Amino acid sequence: MRSIELFAGAGGLALGVSAAGFAHEAVIELDRDSCDTIRENQRRGIRPVRSWPLFEADVTEFDFKPYAGIDLVAGGPPCQPFSIGGKAKGHVDRRNLFPEVVRAVRDTQPQAILIENVKGLLRPKFARYFEYILLQLSYPTIAPKPAEDWREHLARLEQHHTKGRLRDLTYQVVFDCLNAANYGVPQRRERVFFVGFRKDLGIEWSFPRPTHTHDALLRSQWVTGDYWERHQIQECTCPDKWRGRVERLRGGLLFESDMPWRTVRDAISDLPDPTKGENDFPNHVYNPGARTYAGHTGSPLDEPAKTLKAGDHGVPGGENMLAYPNGEVRYFTVRESARLQTFPDDFVFAASWTESMRQVGNAVAVKMARLLASSIKAELARKRRLDKALQSSGQA
Repeated sequence: MRSIELFAGAGGLALGVSAAGFAHEAVIELDRDSCDTIRENQRRGIRPVRSWPLFEADVTEFDFKPYAGIDLVAGGPPCQPFSIGGKAKGHVDRRNLFPEVVRAVRDTQPQAILIENVKGLLRPKFARYFEYILLQLSYPTIAPKPAEDWREHLARLEQHHTKGRLRDLTYQVVFDCLNAANYGVPQRRERVFFVGFRKDLGIEWSFPRPTHTHDALLRSQWVTGDYWERHQIQECTCPDKWRGRVERLRGGLLFESDMPWRTVRDAISDLPDPTKGENDFPNHVYNPGARTYAGHTGSPLDEPAKTLKAGDHGVPGGENMLAYPNGEVRYFTVRESARLQTFPDDFVFAASWTESMRQVGNAVAVKMARLLASSIKAELARKRRLDKALQSSGQA
C-alpha cells in the first residue's frame, strides 16, 4: 500500500508507517537539519529510509495532485501552536499547518488518514478550533472561500454536517489522546491521534487496546520482584508515593494480557555508561552540565521517562535528564533518547547534540506509529479481501 507523509521531521512517524508495510511515495520536510538526518541514513543504506523519496520543501507550496488515489496520508503538523510548553497562539500562529493537511487530503482523496499532535490541542481554549479541524478532515472538499474567516468556514461545515446529505468526499474521523507508555514505549508521552477512513469504504475501526499498564509494573517491582531479578540487581526500597497502591495490588488480579510499563532501565541498560569514554554505539556521547531545578528533576531510572521535549530555544534540561536512585543526574545521550522514542539503533542523527535532541523530541515514537499504521493497514487489507471475494462470487 502507498503513502505520503507531511512534516516528516527526522522520520519517526515515517519509520513506523514503513514498518507497517506502507511504501512512501513522498516524504516532505522543510527543515534542512532534519532532512540532513534522513539523507545521512539514506547514504548509510538504512532500510527503509534509503528508498524514501525525500522532498526538502515547504508543504504550503507542495503539489499533492500527482499523488491522487494514495492509500494513506500521514503527518504530524507543527505542535508549537497548541503546545503547553509553547506560546499556544493556536490558529493565529503561522506554524498552524492543519489547513495544509486538509488540502493534501482534498487533493489526494486517500483511503485513510493518520495525524498526530500534542495533548494541548484538547485544551478548552482550542475547543472550537478542534471542532473545526475535525469537520475539515471529515469534509475536505468543503474548502474555505477566499477571505473567509475560519469561524465562517466552521459555520458552513456545521451546516453541511447537520444536513446529513453526504454525497461529497467524506471521512469517518475519530481521535484519542494516547499515552505511549500504555503501548510499550518507555516514555510517558501523551499525544492526540486522528484516524480517518473514507466513508464509502464502510470500515468500522477503533483505537487498539492498551497492552502495558502501570499497575503491572508496580506489581513486577514491589510484589513479585520479577523486575529486579530480570535486571540482576538488588531490589530497591518502594517509594512512599506507591506504597498504598502496591498494598492494594498484593493478591489482586490483573488482566493476564497486561504487560508492565517499560522503564528507562529497560530501554538503556544494555548501553555502556557514556561517562566512561568512547563506545561503539552511534550518538552515545556524554554531555556534561546537567542539573536539577524546581519542577525539573529528570526521569527516574525505574519508571518510563518523562516526555522528551524539543523546546523552541534549545533542549529543556530537566525534562531530558536521567535521574539515578542515589539522586545524581545527567543528560540523556542522543542514543538513549532515541531508544526512549523507539528508534532503531542503526538510525543515526547527523547534527549537534542540541539539534539532534530537538529532532528526537519532536518525533513520533516509532512503535506508536507502527502500531496505529499496522491497524489501519490491516483494516484496508480486510476490506480489499472482502471486495475481491464479493466480485468473485458475483462473477461465479
